Amino acid sequence: MLSLVLIDPAVVTEVSQRNVPVPRILTPDGDRLGYAPVPRPYTGPRRLTGVLIGRDPVTRRDVVCGGTVIGSRSRSLVLTAAHCLYHNGRLLKHLTFLPGYDRGRPRLGVWPIVDTWVPARWRSRPYSAKLLPYDIGLAGVVRRKDPLEEVTGRGLRPLPTTRGTALRGLELLGYPAGKGYPGLRLYRCLADAVEGVSKGPGLMVTRNCHAAAGGSGGPALYGGAVAGVVSSSSPLSDAKGYTVLTRLGDGPFKRMFARADRAMELRPSG
Repeated sequence: MLSLVLIDPAVVTEVSQRNVPVPRILTPDGDRLGYAPVPRPYTGPRRLTGVLIGRDPVTRRDVVCGGTVIGSRSRSLVLTAAHCLYHNGRLLKHLTFLPGYDRGRPRLGVWPIVDTWVPARWRSRPYSAKLLPYDIGLAGVVRRKDPLEEVTGRGLRPLPTTRGTALRGLELLGYPAGKGYPGLRLYRCLADAVEGVSKGPGLMVTRNCHAAAGGSGGPALYGGAVAGVVSSSSPLSDAKGYTVLTRLGDGPFKRMFARADRAMELRPSG
């Protein structure tokens, strides 16, 4: 039985212990959470990944997550976690995507988000661990003369997988926050993932990485495709920590993606 917690992107967590045992770390030079800085300059999928920022309209706190450009006909879609768009059941305000973000600089521009899509149950039900297989969202950015994918490069190909699928050699990208992570810089963690639950669309779990606050919404890459997003983890007090990934499932995600892409294609440039 997994003990899961949502990675609250509004909370900066201090971590000093080693959370991933050394034999489990696959990332060269991986730290206590299994992560290592991505070498500069960022290229390929790393160039497509960035920071997603929003503000909780009630607490007025900024929420910082990761996101990545996903390939689409509209060339204007960002993949992230649903809880990075709806925080504590509230749609965040002033949502913005900063691809290629590094050392405080939005190197590929500032892209306001004009529309969002998450599974209906994420908007209409109080948070519970049962929602984690649906913790996936899409954000459409403002359409300009040069669309998002013209600036960042072609978005990642989605790789839907079904419950029970195990994937070896994933690369998790994100912007962890907390002790030992000064500023916002892109980090990577190599991981093998297995099935985490036996109901619904399922979840992928890796014990090679322990994602902290700020890592939510970052992509789980498999080859040249994106297979899921960072959703949650075991508590950061866990000395044998693990990370939970929401997979891109066959049915619901494909339908949500199609709706989002159609809507963005019809949206006028602004």
